Amino acid sequence: MAGLKGLGGVIGAVGLMIGLGMSEGHAGPEQFMMVGGLTSQPIGHYEFCKRKPDECAIRPEDNGPLVLTDALLEQIEQVNLTVNEAVTAMSDQDNYGQPEYWSYPDHGYGDCEDHALEKRRTLERAGISLSNLLITVVRLPNDEGHAILTVRTDRGDLVLDNLVDEVKLWSETEYRFLKRQSSAHTGRWMSLRDDEAPLVSALR
Repeated sequence: MAGLKGLGGVIGAVGLMIGLGMSEGHAGPEQFMMVGGLTSQPIGHYEFCKRKPDECAIRPEDNGPLVLTDALLEQIEQVNLTVNEAVTAMSDQDNYGQPEYWSYPDHGYGDCEDHALEKRRTLERAGISLSNLLITVVRLPNDEGHAILTVRTDRGDLVLDNLVDEVKLWSETEYRFLKRQSSAHTGRWMSLRDDEAPLVSALR
């Protein structure tokens, strides 16, 4: 897809420190998601793994959240913006003739999880560990299911969203966070917790 491949080396010029309310080394507990136990894969990811089993059998070494420098923060923002601009939003039904079909948007069209997959692929090629690039399932305020990419960092969990060009901390969104990929296994998913109680899984 034109404009997407090779984005790993792009360094943006957008400063996000003020917008994210972060200062180096001072992340509070509210800036990190609370992870529960193993849960079911979203059905779309399950089918994606059947088609691409090698991608779902990776066990990345988890050395903890990404140490976030200003340059990395700018690069993450630039990747989010560039993929959002390069991939035209299209439902799976219109794109593939199926209600749910996860795929890389190499032909320039895709829905939320396709955007997330492309951002994950681009940032992994740029050298960020897959243990810190986690596709995440949420509920929108209207209760619709939605997929985003979470980037785990030492200054909080960042959200890369095809609906919003600005990168935000997860706690700054209006979403209800349900589950995300395991940081230790690309084919497994973990529940997310709110106020110490596990949330009900969505998009099974």
